[in-house]
Amino acid sequence: MNTLHIVMGAPAAGKTTYAKILAKEKRASLIDIDSATERVVQAGLDLAKQNPNDRDSTAFKDAFREPIYETLFAIASDNLCHNSVVLVGPFTLEARDPDWLESLKSRFSTSVCVHFITCDPKIRRQRMIERGNPRDLAKLEDWENFIQYYSGDNPPAFPHKDVDTSS
Repeated sequence: MNTLHIVMGAPAAGKTTYAKILAKEKRASLIDIDSATERVVQAGLDLAKQNPNDRDSTAFKDAFREPIYETLFAIASDNLCHNSVVLVGPFTLEARDPDWLESLKSRFSTSVCVHFITCDPKIRRQRMIERGNPRDLAKLEDWENFIQYYSGDNPPAFPHKDVDTSS
């Protein structure tokens, strides 16, 4: 049976780096939220006369959050019949739902393993500075509020594997 691996955590925690290693190890398809949806989201925000680098406003979340995640799940579903999948995204709200893991198992009729990626906030901030992604500018400018949103990287409300990428 193929497995759906969910790699979740805060921005710059190391999700993509960890997921690439995991996908290679498991010989799994890798579906990253940024690779799969970024260009379409930027085009949509641009057409809506919104900042194409915004990922934190209510306008972005209301218009794009659900379609982005449903796109990831559709791609995962297409791949799970062939091999395991490593799916990468923040999944911030989902982490708070104690029933989310079971709902994924039911939805995909397969085993699901959640990998929760954490990292010291100072290191995450430095990673954002070093990667120079325009989407990080607002986060860096309002760092304290950004950190508060992620509530100190509270772990998911369901069984998961903790992975600290601070070192």
